[in-house]
This record gives sequence, structure tokens and C-alpha cells, in this order.
Amino acid sequence: MTILEPEPGAHRPVHKFGGSSLADAACFHRVAGIIHQLQQPDALIVVSAPGKTTNRLIELLNLFASGDTAAPEALAGLHAFQRHLIASTLPAEAAAPLLAALGEDIVSIAYVLEHDRLDDYQRGYIQAFGEVWSSRLLATVLQQQGVTAHSLDARRFLRVSGTPVQVEEDESRRLLEHILAEHPQQMQVVTGFIAADKEGRTRLLGRNGSDFSATLLGALADSSHTTIWSDVPGVFSADPRRIPEAHLLKRLALAEAAELARLGSPVLHSRTLGPVAASRQQLMLRCSYHPDDGHTRIERRPRREQGARIVTAVDDTVLVEMTISDRYQERVDALTDWLGKRGLAPLACKRRPDRKLWQIAYTREQAEQAFLVLRDHQPAGGFEGLQQREGFSLVALVGKNVTSQAEQCLQFYHALNEQPLEFIQPAKNGLSLVGVVRKTALDPLLLRLHQSLFSRPRRVGVLLFGRGNIGKAWLRLYKEQKARLEQELNLRLTLYGVFDTKGAMLASQGVEADTALNNFQPQTLVWPDWLEDLEEHGFDTMVALDCTASESLVQYYPAMVQQRIHLIAANKQAGAADSGFYATLKQALTEHRVKFLSNATVGAGLPVQSSLHQLRQSGEQIRAISGVFSGTLSWLFQHFDGSQPFSELLLQAWQQGLTEPDPRDDLNGQDVKRKLVILAREAGFDLDPSQVNVTSLVPDELAALSKESALECLHQLDDLLAERLAEAQHRGGVLRHVARFNAETQAASVGLEVVPANHPFVPLRPGDNVFAIETRHYRQNPMVIQGPGAGREVTAAAVQADLWQLLAAL
Repeated sequence: MTILEPEPGAHRPVHKFGGSSLADAACFHRVAGIIHQLQQPDALIVVSAPGKTTNRLIELLNLFASGDTAAPEALAGLHAFQRHLIASTLPAEAAAPLLAALGEDIVSIAYVLEHDRLDDYQRGYIQAFGEVWSSRLLATVLQQQGVTAHSLDARRFLRVSGTPVQVEEDESRRLLEHILAEHPQQMQVVTGFIAADKEGRTRLLGRNGSDFSATLLGALADSSHTTIWSDVPGVFSADPRRIPEAHLLKRLALAEAAELARLGSPVLHSRTLGPVAASRQQLMLRCSYHPDDGHTRIERRPRREQGARIVTAVDDTVLVEMTISDRYQERVDALTDWLGKRGLAPLACKRRPDRKLWQIAYTREQAEQAFLVLRDHQPAGGFEGLQQREGFSLVALVGKNVTSQAEQCLQFYHALNEQPLEFIQPAKNGLSLVGVVRKTALDPLLLRLHQSLFSRPRRVGVLLFGRGNIGKAWLRLYKEQKARLEQELNLRLTLYGVFDTKGAMLASQGVEADTALNNFQPQTLVWPDWLEDLEEHGFDTMVALDCTASESLVQYYPAMVQQRIHLIAANKQAGAADSGFYATLKQALTEHRVKFLSNATVGAGLPVQSSLHQLRQSGEQIRAISGVFSGTLSWLFQHFDGSQPFSELLLQAWQQGLTEPDPRDDLNGQDVKRKLVILAREAGFDLDPSQVNVTSLVPDELAALSKESALECLHQLDDLLAERLAEAQHRGGVLRHVARFNAETQAASVGLEVVPANHPFVPLRPGDNVFAIETRHYRQNPMVIQGPGAGREVTAAAVQADLWQLLAAL
């Protein structure tokens, strides 16, 4: 079983397990196993009553209150269930104290029922036993596994007052700090759902109080992480029991989660999210039955992407209606706020001024309470004709600014207009679009909405930087592959902008590849003003392709990452930047959840970086990387046999376009150094460019000349290279320009070497690259990757492969 670990430095993490997660002995052992694997000795574990225990206790109370003769039998049945749960979960010796305590509890419950008036406090006292029993049993199971765990009754620290209950946070925090200080680095199994007032009377936290207890405890203890474990792994795009195609949302913005909770979600509840918003804790939802099935993380940071993410419904909805005269119409908003402060925020509201009618939608559970509160408030509220109307259902879309997404709104209106529609109301905060219809079979409607919204192609905007050899080759490839990529990945690709040194062409409807190739008419843009203007680009995803060698463009990478623009680079400058810049960029990529792919920077289309990733993921320890990384230098030393001076060979390569515009840029080893740094970092090592020992083939006097003068003086290379060739031949070897990185010594070098004639770096085709990777298991016989490592077409293909991989992952 794989358990998602909280980030390093997690402080007093909170884990809450609901009744369905603690239904029987197997569940208790499963939960204990999860907790044990977490290896968090200072964790706070919040528990609900086992299984349906709370329902049993409520049924017991109702039977006694009505004088039903079945009440003693119900108490005996409850006692028998709890005895069996303890006995089947624990060995006899460990179970004995809990069975004795349970017997005393049953006696206490019977005494209260027979001798006391069943007021709210006494009812709360009896209902609290379910959580107490869970806490005791789970703490004992953990102790049996060697975990130092204590059962903690929340009434010892959680102070509340008023009706409905309000938490006295300062006093609760003070009492909790004192308890935790007595048990440093020791696990506490805390009762959910229950609290106490200053008189020590039991108070209940109400519907879904245990989830609220968990996040409240997280806030009081200044916890860094709170995880709510239940029978589902989190929030889905729709109810998966009704829509099999629904997918789990790995991340959900706090505002979206709050809106979903307001609309009656059974997974999230508004009060649960309140302490999250007011503290530093991160909230995660997971499944205790299948911990590997994924999770939903609730994040404070709003999503960049806009539009609906969830289709939700409330099958049984009640409309509370009233008439309000013209002079009181301005009070409607205040009345809505008044209801919200009493925990009765409506699911949706509709004002009908022509009929002086105000309609409020509630779940059936809340409708009766809201009706009674409004009835008592009627004289002061300025409304009359208060009534309830049953027989409705509610359907809603939830997501950032969904109300301003014309296409989604139109689909929603069309779908609901085919139903017996009562009204449609967009939320003022833009987070939901709600429709109320006469009660009908909702599944077909939900399926239609889900398919129309979430099966639509993902809109991807692409920015291309660079119209040189690689950029133009990619444009031709993009034109050829666009339709296939869109079809296979269900995307809608738009070439939003193309940049070169003169400026850019930008078009929200897209720039045609032929236009970018043959009729490029750029406009001057000012950085970073243009980037700031890009914030509302309207695409689901934005990707930037850097097909330049520009160091200045790389300086804008962090700004693009902040705009949530994914990066694909053939440019080596970022991957081989100094450690400070590289670390900052990597941190920004992690924080903003942006991908950076750069497989085209080394080996062009060869699977070098992907092979390193696969080796690391398989558990291999990479010990060394070496090879011939330059296609130009590979070509030169494949042909350099002494039959002609090196300078003449170099000039031929330059004339054929095999070198950089200034061939000294190939000979000085800097490009190879950048490739070596990139590979070492991809292999997991912190190699700074300054640590690489580079031996340049360019004499100082030749390096000092202008490009034009240098081309006239290439003969200065001949004597030096002739000597090196003679040395190699004398030793029975050949010359190769080699890059090496040794992980054990952290030694890194680039330069000309004499290698044996039977070495893997010798039998290359002119222009080939070769990469040798040594690991724990590939040491005597290294993994060798060989092939064309340069060229506009193969490099553009590597960029396209990165684009495909990125979009498939998204």
C-alpha cells in the first residue's frame, strides 16, 4: 500500500476517520495500518462513532422519549454490537478493560434515561458515547501495534457557547496546548462531533460535526496538514455512482470547494472549510478503503483555468416562498445574509419582482428549519404568504467564473430548458450556475451535461519563440501533425503567437503556420508588458516553445511560469544556468505546478533524458555519464585522419552548415558543457557549470579575433591538432571530443581525448552523438545511446514529442 506522505516539516498533522471507515474490526485494523505507515508520531487522529452507532443512539433516545417498550431492547442491542466490535478487534487481554468501561457506560446511559429529563444536554451526553468508544478502541489497536497513542475526549479542551454552538477559540487553544505539551511526540486519538460548555455540559457540533472537528483541531493545533479519510477518495467531476465517466479532481480551489459545499455536497461541508480558510493547514480528502485510488487536495490558491469543473445535484429540493411588498424589496439581500449567519444559507434564490415573489431553495433537511426561523421572523422581516413547495430537484455547475463562460452557460440553459424548469440563477460570486426543476429522473440530464462540458476539446494556446532553423522546422511539423494531435488527445490547438528578434505576430484566433513561415509581419512588443497582458488569454492551457539560443529570453522563464505557462525548450541556457537561477526556476515550477520539458536540448531526438528518468524511476543509481555530445565535433574527428589540415576540414564543415555560424562556438566546448550540466541535473545531481573543467580547442590569440578575422586564421589550429593526432596514432587510439561526469567524485570534464580503437565512442557515423550511462547494474557494460544528435529536423521532432507528452499528461 502506498501512502501519500505530507511534505517535510509537517507539524501535528490531523487525520480524520469517519464512521464508514470504522464500521467493523477489519476497518479498525485497516485504519490502524494506514496510521502506522504514515510514521507521524505526533499526529492527531479524529474519529467518528463506529458505523451506524450514532443512528442507533438517536433511535434509542427517541424510543425512550416516546415511552416505547422496545427501548430496553434497543439499548441491549447497542451493548451487544459494541461488545462484539471490541472482542473481534482486540485480543482478550487487551479487550478486557474496554469491555469493562463499556459496561459502565451502558449503566450510565440507562440511569440517565430512567432518572433524568431528556433535555438537549442529556441527549448530547448520550450521543457522545459513540465517539468515545471509537477513540478508546482505535487508541488500543494502535498501542497493540507499538504506537504510543492516547484516547483524548474533546470535551477536555473544546469549549463552546451559545445556540447554535460557537467555538471559544482562545480558551480551546489554551487548553489544547496544555494537553499536547504533556504528550510531546505522542499520538492523540480525539473524539469528533462533541465539545463542552463552560459548565462542562456536553454540546454537539451538529451535522457532519466530526469533519468540522478535524479542521477545527487543525486550526487550534496550528497543524500543517489535515486529511479527511472516508469511503470515497475525494471530489469527482460528478457523482461517480451516477456518471461512471466522472473523474477525480486532484486539486480543488478552496472557493470552489466552499461553493460545492454550500450546494449540498455530501463530500464537503461549509463549516468544515471555515477553519481551513482561517489557518495555514492544507486539506486533503482520501479513501480509507483504497488509499492508492488518489486524493483531492483543497488549495487556497485560485485556479488559473476558468469554467465548470463539477456537475452536482440535489434530488430532493424544497422551495420556501414568500411575497415581499415593493417597499421591502431592498431588504432581500439583508435577509439572505441574516439566514446565512444562522447556518441556513440558501442553495439558490430567485426574485420575481412582477409577482413580488421571493423563492429560496433548500435541501429537505434544512427547509423545515429555515421555514420555522422565517416564520418567527415574519413580523420584522416585512414579508407574508410564507409557504413550502415540495417536489423539486436542483442541478448546478461549479467552477471559477463559470457564469461568464458563454459556451458553458448556453449548454446549461439548453439542457435545462428541455426540463420542467422553475428557474435558473447564476451565483453572484460567479462560482456556480444553479437550476431548479420539477422533480424528474436526473441521471440523463446529469450525463448530458457532464459529456457536453467535460468531453469538449481542451483549448491549448501555443507560443513559439524563434523562427530560425529549428523554429521553422517545427512549424512545418506542427502543420503536418496538428490534426492528428488534436484528434488523439481531444484538443483544440491554436498557435497564439510567433516571436523572433524583430517582434511578434499574435492572434487569439491563431496564426497559420504558412503565415509564420512565409508571410511573417511582426509587431514590436515590449517585455514584460506583453507578458502581463497575456494573463487573461482564455485558453485552458498555454505552452511556450523556446527554439532559440537566447540567454535573455530565459530570464523571462520565471515570469512565464508565474503565468502558469508550460515550457518546452530546445534552448540549453535554462537547464545549464548557474545553480542559483536553476534552483529558483525549479522551485517556481513546483509552486505553480508548471511543466518544463527540455529533451531537445541534448541529443536532439535521441531518448537520452527520458532514459535517465526511467532509470531513476526504476531505482537505479546513476554513477557516470559520458559520451560524444557534439554532432559537429563528431563529424570533424571522424574525418580528421591527417590527410588534410584540420582547418581545411573545419572550413568544409562550416561551408556545409554543419557548424555554428562562428565555428569557434563548437570548438570551445561551451555547448558540450551545457549539455553535460543538463544531463547531470536530470540524473539528480547538483552540478554547477563552474564545476566543469573545459579544455577549449581555440587558442587564446584566435579567440580574441572577430568572427571574420578568425575565419581567415583557422590555420592556427593545424599544428596543435596535428600533434594531438600523432599522439593518438602513436598510442594506437583515435581522437574523440568527450564529455564526462563521475557521480561519485563529482568530477566533470569536457575536452579532446585519445580513446582505444575498440572503444564504443569510435565506430560512429559522421555527425553521430553517443551517450554512455553507467549505473549500479549497467557498470561493466554501460547503456549506450547512439544516433544523429543534431539537425533542425530531429531537434524539431524532439520539441514536438515534448509537446505531445506534455499535453497527454494534462
